[in-house]
Amino acid sequence: MDLRPYSQALCSDTKRGRKPENREAILRALLVAPFENISEFTALRERLVSDIRFRYQCGFELAKRVPSISTFSRVFGQIMEKEIAQKLFNDLVQQCLDEKIIVADTIAIDSTAIDAYEKKQPKSKSQETGNATWGAKYDTFRNKITWFGYKIHLAVDTSSELPIALEVTPANINDGDMGPTLIEKVAAQIPEGRLKYVIEDSGYDQQKNYEAAKAQRAQAIIPLNLRNAQEPPEGFSFNGTPKCSMGYEMVYWGCDKNFLKFRCPHALGKVDCPNGMAWCSSSNYGMVVKINVKDDLRRFSLPHRGTKRWEELYDKRTSVERCNSRLKENLTANDLHIRGIKKVTAYIYLNAIVLLATALASKKINCSPKQKVA
Repeated sequence: MDLRPYSQALCSDTKRGRKPENREAILRALLVAPFENISEFTALRERLVSDIRFRYQCGFELAKRVPSISTFSRVFGQIMEKEIAQKLFNDLVQQCLDEKIIVADTIAIDSTAIDAYEKKQPKSKSQETGNATWGAKYDTFRNKITWFGYKIHLAVDTSSELPIALEVTPANINDGDMGPTLIEKVAAQIPEGRLKYVIEDSGYDQQKNYEAAKAQRAQAIIPLNLRNAQEPPEGFSFNGTPKCSMGYEMVYWGCDKNFLKFRCPHALGKVDCPNGMAWCSSSNYGMVVKINVKDDLRRFSLPHRGTKRWEELYDKRTSVERCNSRLKENLTANDLHIRGIKKVTAYIYLNAIVLLATALASKKINCSPKQKVA
C-alpha cells in the first residue's frame, strides 16, 4: 500500500521545531495492529521495541528509538480529525471495484454491537453525550440483550463479503434509520445503475428503506415485520399475494417489467375450488391478476416474496454477518481502548481497511506469475 499521500497529510506545514517522527511508518503500524490483534498503543509500541523484523516491516529506522506512546496517540488523533482513515477506506473500495474484487450489484446491510471503553453511565445521561449509550436487541432465541457502547452499521458486497460503506453510532440508534444513509454512501462509491438489490432483515422494514433503494433503481429485499403490522389491504395476504374471490391465494406466475403476474390456483391444480375457474373467468387459462410494484413499494417486491428467487437473494444477507464477525473476532473492532464516537469511528475504519487491503494483496499474489523452482 502506498501510504505516502495519507502520511503527508499528517505532517505539519511548518518547518520549525524538531524533525517529526516517520508518519508513514506510524500509520502503517496503526493499520497492521488490528491484523496482529493489537488493540492498545502500549502493546503496539512494546511489539515494535521487541520485534525488530516487525519494526522494519512497518518502515521504522532500526537505528532510532521507537516513537513514544504519546506520539502514537497524537498521530491517531490527527487521523481522526483529518478523516484520513475514511479517505483511505474509500480509495481502497475503488481499487477493489477496479480490480473486480467487489461487484456491488447486490449489497447486504446490518448492524452489530460493540462494547465501549467509557465508564458506564445512566441511560438518561449517556444519551445526551452523543457517545456510548445503552442499546438493546433480541437474540435468536428471543432473549433480550443489553450493552453499553456503539453500533457498527455495515453495507457489504455479497459477492466478496467486503465492506463498501460503514457508520458508527451510539447503541440506541435504530437500525432502520441508518439504511438510507448507507445506501446513499454505496451509491456514491459505485457506477450509476450498478446496484440491483439491497438486502436487509425485518428490522429495516420501513418505508424509507424501500424508497432509498428505489431511488437508486434497486429492489429492497426485506422480510415484512409482522409485529404491530396493520392488516393487509382487502383481497391480499400479508406477503402481497392477491386472493381470488373464494379467498384462495393466487399463484405467482412471473413478472413483466414492473408488474407481478398471478394466476388462478384452481387452473394450476393448487386447490380444488368448488366453483371451478368459471366463477372468476370464462377463459381456459383462468383468472389473471397483475400488480404494479410501484403501487406499494413495501408490500410488493420484484421478485415476489416467498419465491425461490426471493429466498435465494435473502440468503445472501449472511455475508454481512460474516463480515461483522471478522471485524469483531478476527480483528479488534470489539476491543476498544479509546473513548468518544469520533475516535471509535476512525478505529473501526482502520479495521475495515485491513479487510480490503487483505483482499487486494490476495488478488495480487494469485495473479502474479508463478516462480520457477530450480
